[in-house]
Amino acid sequence: MSPIVKKKGEKFTLPGKYLLFILTIICTGLIVLTLNTDYVSRPLTIVAGYVISPLQQGISSMGNWLGRRSEELVQIRDLLEENEELKNQIDELTIENTKLQQDRYELTSLRELYGLDAQYDDYQKIGARIIARDPGNWFHSFQIDKGYEDGVAVDMNIIAGSGLVGRVVKVGPNWAKVNTVIADNFNVSGQVLSTEDNLIVKGSLELYADGVVEFGDLIDNADQVVVGDKIVTSNISDKYLPGILIGYISTLNRDSNNLTKSGHLIPAVDFEHLNDVLVILQLKQNYEDM
Repeated sequence: MSPIVKKKGEKFTLPGKYLLFILTIICTGLIVLTLNTDYVSRPLTIVAGYVISPLQQGISSMGNWLGRRSEELVQIRDLLEENEELKNQIDELTIENTKLQQDRYELTSLRELYGLDAQYDDYQKIGARIIARDPGNWFHSFQIDKGYEDGVAVDMNIIAGSGLVGRVVKVGPNWAKVNTVIADNFNVSGQVLSTEDNLIVKGSLELYADGVVEFGDLIDNADQVVVGDKIVTSNISDKYLPGILIGYISTLNRDSNNLTKSGHLIPAVDFEHLNDVLVILQLKQNYEDM
C-alpha cells in the first residue's frame, strides 16, 4: 500500500472506509462506556430532570385541571337542570297556593253569608256574585249575576258582611244593578236600636274615604243615644225592610237648632272588599201587606 501523499493546494479528504472504521470504533466505545458507567447517561438524566420532568408535570397538571373543569361543567349542567325543575315546582306551588288562598277567602265569605242568612232567617234570600262595578275604590254601585229570571226585582234589599249593602235599582234577565248606602245622594230611614229613635242616613263617597257615612235629624231629647249604638233600618222606610243593621255611631253632635243631633256612623259592611251578597227576595210593600 502506498502512503497517502497530499499535493500542495489540494484539499484533504478522508477515504470512506477509514471514516466508517473510525465511527465504528467510537460507537463501540460509547456502548461499552454506557454499559459500565453512567458517564454518558448521567448528563442525559440531568437534562431530562430539568426539561422532560417539568414538561411531564405540566402535562399531568393540565390533564388534571381539564378533568376537574369537565367534572365542574357536568355538575353545573346538573345544577342548571335541577334549578329549572325547582323553578317549575315553585311556579306550580305558587299557583296552588293562590288557589288555596282564593278558596279560603271564598269559604270565609260564604260562612259570613251563612251567618247573615241565619241572622235574618225571616226573609227568603238568594245568593249572588258581583260580576262588575262602577269605577272607583269602593263598591258604591255594582252588578250581580242574578236577575228577574231568578226572582230578583227592583228595590229588593241587598245584604252582606254584617248588614245592609243597598238595594236593586235596575234588573235584567240574569243580572241586576245595585246602589249602596255609601253612594252619593243615598238616603235611608234608620233607627237607633237601643232607643228606637229615628234618623236619616246619608251616603257620601267623600266621607267614606275616612270609613264613615253621615246621619242626621236624630231627635234625642233624653240624651240616651251614645257613640257605639247600632243603627238599623226603621219601620217607616219606604224601600228597606226593618231591622237590618246599617252601622255603628262613631261621632255624635247636637245641631245648632238644639233640637236634633247629627254625626257619623261606621257602616256594617266593608265596601272595599265585596264579592258575594244575598238578595232578599221580598219587597217592603209586600212585607207591609203581610
